Amino acid sequence: MKHLTFYLDFISPYAYLAFEKLPQALMGHSVSVSYKPILFAALLKHHGQLGPAEMPGKRDWTYRQVLWQAHTQGVDLQMPASHPFNPLSLLRLALACSPQGAPNRYVCDTVFKHVWQGGAPADDPERLQQLTQLLAPQRSVASDEVKAQLKANTEEALALGVFGVPTIQVDDKLFWGFDALPMLTAYLNNDPWFDAHWDAPASVAQGVKR
Repeated sequence: MKHLTFYLDFISPYAYLAFEKLPQALMGHSVSVSYKPILFAALLKHHGQLGPAEMPGKRDWTYRQVLWQAHTQGVDLQMPASHPFNPLSLLRLALACSPQGAPNRYVCDTVFKHVWQGGAPADDPERLQQLTQLLAPQRSVASDEVKAQLKANTEEALALGVFGVPTIQVDDKLFWGFDALPMLTAYLNNDPWFDAHWDAPASVAQGVKR
């Protein structure tokens, strides 16, 4: 049995789409999955990048494409009232719902739907309070332990080479993005392409550097 680690941040609509469609991608395979909340903004800062929602033009296209993909995939998705938002409270809440900081699929699903269904503000204090009451975390969301765990998860992801969310790790391979799910399925199906081509990018010399 293979084990998959799903690195996510609830701020990402692509993470929500991938989360919703992951069971379909894994159908017929004996695998286990762990969900690891990380702070996407920390990845961006580490790599010196802006998020797609912070770039005019790309922002509009990202939201438009996300809504189109949700439509074609049959996923119930509405943009929150404002985006991006500060996801720290949601990430810490998910981690606090498990003594070991390993939120189960129900917890992640509930938080994702809090953000991506209904069109309400994801960081509204009253809504956050209601969500917290619903999930009944086993640890304090504001505890140093939970905060440290989110930082550790993010540092772990960076050490592996994760640069965005969603990213799914299996074996020594990383699959980034919602559109990588078919590629993940092919890998689990032992597609011979991976032996022949996975390492090919390493042979491409870097040209212009900026």
